[in-house]
Amino acid sequence: LTDEQQKQIVATIKAAEKNTSGEVKVHIEANCTSDEVLDRAKEVFFNLGMHRTERRNGVLFYVATEDRKFAILGDEGIDAVVPDDFWQTTRDLMRKHFQKAEYAEGLSAGIQLAGQQLQAYFPYQDDDTNELSDDISFG
Repeated sequence: LTDEQQKQIVATIKAAEKNTSGEVKVHIEANCTSDEVLDRAKEVFFNLGMHRTERRNGVLFYVATEDRKFAILGDEGIDAVVPDDFWQTTRDLMRKHFQKAEYAEGLSAGIQLAGQQLQAYFPYQDDDTNELSDDISFG
């Protein structure tokens, strides 16, 4: 991702979190160090402390660029309330962009969908704090 694309993604995260108590994080690394991409996403989720959000409503977008793998992982709070096919349809939307090498657009589209769900189920509260950095983390 270029610097401009990274700024676009961070801006999308900030916009998604503006109206919710939920937290969104993007983590990018070259290679997935687990056989299963979801296992690696769970490890990153834990390492980033995303399981410690007050309402358990963090969403991780994990991407392994060289391995061409990605996963979306929602904590138990958000996972319990979104429609059954939400993660699948979000992944499918992102994949359509990724197949056209539109990586920033794909991530932004997924983040926007997650933000809509977070806003619906975890609206912003007056005492909300940003529990996790909005910056992209790299492995």
